[in-house]
Amino acid sequence: MFDIIRHKTASHKADLLSGLTVALALVPEAVAFAFVAGVEPMVGLYAAFIMGLVTAVIGGRPGMISGATGAMAVVMVALVAEHGVQYLFAAVVLAGLIQVTAGAFRLGKFIRIVPYPVMIGFVNGLAIVIFLAQLGQFQVPDAKGVMQWLPMNELVIMLGLVALTMAIIHFLPKITKAIPSSLAAILTVTAIVVGMDLDTRNVLDFLKGMSGNDNATIAGSLPSFSIPSVPFTLETLKIILPYSFILAAVGLIESLLTLTVVDEMTGTRGRSNKECVGQGAGNIISGFFGAMGGCAMIGQSMININSGGRGRLSGITAALALLAFILFGAAFIEIIPLAALVGVMFMVVLGTFEWASFNMMSKVPRSDAFVIVLVTVVTVFTDLAFAVFVGVIVSALVFAWQHAKHIGVNTHTNNQGWKVYELNGPLFFGSVANFLELFDAKQDPEDVIVDFGNSRVADHSALEAIDTLAERYTAAGKRLHLRHLSPDCAKVLKKAKGLVEVNLLEDPSYKVADDKLDS
Repeated sequence: MFDIIRHKTASHKADLLSGLTVALALVPEAVAFAFVAGVEPMVGLYAAFIMGLVTAVIGGRPGMISGATGAMAVVMVALVAEHGVQYLFAAVVLAGLIQVTAGAFRLGKFIRIVPYPVMIGFVNGLAIVIFLAQLGQFQVPDAKGVMQWLPMNELVIMLGLVALTMAIIHFLPKITKAIPSSLAAILTVTAIVVGMDLDTRNVLDFLKGMSGNDNATIAGSLPSFSIPSVPFTLETLKIILPYSFILAAVGLIESLLTLTVVDEMTGTRGRSNKECVGQGAGNIISGFFGAMGGCAMIGQSMININSGGRGRLSGITAALALLAFILFGAAFIEIIPLAALVGVMFMVVLGTFEWASFNMMSKVPRSDAFVIVLVTVVTVFTDLAFAVFVGVIVSALVFAWQHAKHIGVNTHTNNQGWKVYELNGPLFFGSVANFLELFDAKQDPEDVIVDFGNSRVADHSALEAIDTLAERYTAAGKRLHLRHLSPDCAKVLKKAKGLVEVNLLEDPSYKVADDKLDS
C-alpha cells in the first residue's frame, strides 16, 4: 500500500524536487506533440497530466514518466486529419483496452526477449532523435513559413544559455545534491534571463510560434469527462481499430523498452505486465477526458532518474505540478527560456547515448555490431517501434542462420551391421536442408538408425524433414529406425505407413522463464 507514495530506494524530497523538474520539461514536449498530432495544445497537456498520474499510481515501474509522445502522435495525425479529434479519443480508448488485455494475458514479459544489441541501438537512436528534436528550438519560421536559423545575436545568446545550463547540471552535484541540478539550472537561467532582460525565446514564444496565435497560452481548466462523440457503429470500429492496434503496439513497445532502460539504470526490476495495465488505464481515461493519450517518455524518465526520482511520488508530483501550471502557474512557466529546457535535454542525450558501444563494435560479433547500427539508423529515420521490430527480426534471422550450420552427425556401424547416425545440434526450420544432406539413402545398408539423443526437434519444419527422410528410405526399400524421438515427433510420421520403427523416449525437459515477477 505504501508503495503508492514511496519506493524503497527513493526519498520524499528527491521525488518531490525531481517531479517538479520533470513537470517543467513536460510543457514544451506536450505542446509540440499535440501539434504533431494535429490537435490543440491543451489536448497534449491533459494527456501528459493524465498519463503521468495514472501510470505513476498503478504502473509497474516507479520513477518512469509517461505522457504525450511523438511516436504515438505521428500515428494519430492521419486519423485526426481524416475523421476529426473525436475519433482520436475513441481510438485512444480502444488502444487502452488492448493494452490492458495484453497485461491481463501477461504478454509484457516478451519484452525480455529483445536482444541486447537491439536495446543498445534503441537507446542510441533515441538519443539522436532527442538531440535532433532540440535543434528546432534554434529555428523560427520566416514570412513563407520556412524554418530559418535564429539571427546571429539571438543564436549566440541561446547557445550561451544552453552551455550555462549544461555546466550547472554537470558541476552542481559535485558541490551539493540538496537540489536536483536540472531544477537548479532551469531556475538559475530563468532568473538571469528575466533579471538581465535578455532577448531569447521562452515557452510562450514557442507556443505562439507553433500555433500561429499571438494570444496562445498554456492556461486552462480541469479536464472534463466526455464520451467521444462518434457513432457507436461497426463502421466506426472499422475506422478506429487499425489505428488503435498500432497505437497500442507502439505505446507498449516504447514503454516496456523504457522500463528496461530504467531497470538497468536503477539496478531494480519493474513489472512489465502491470505497466501494460497502467498504460492501458491511462489511455482509456485520456480518451474519456479529451486527451490524446500517450506512453512512457524516455527523455523525461531520464531527467527524473538523474534528478534522484525513484518512487511513485516523483511521477505523481510531476503530473500534479503540470496541472497546477495549467490552472495557476501559466504566467511563470511561459517565461522559462527554451535554452534552459534545451540544455536539460542535451544532458539527457549525453546520458542516454551508449558511448561504450563505440569500443564494443570491435569486440562483439559483426552481426551484433550490424544490428546496433541498423536499429540506430532505423530509429532516426522512421520510428522506435518499427526499429525494434526490424532489429528483433534481423537478430532472429542471424541466430537461425548461425545455428543452421551447427547440425551434424557422427556415424558408425553397430554389431548388427546397421549404420547409426548420431545427430548433433538443433533441428529447426533453418537447419532442415543441411539435415537432409547428411544422409545417403541409396548407399546406406538396409537398416539405418538415426539417434536424436543429442538433438532438439524444435518446430514443425523439423518434423516434416524427419517425415521426408523416412519417405526416402522407404522408397529405397530400406528400414529407418528413429531413436529418442518424443511422441509429438512420432505423430507426424504418417507417410511411412508403419515401415519406420520409432523408439519413443521423451525429449529432455526445457525450463521456461517464470513470469511471476512480471505480473
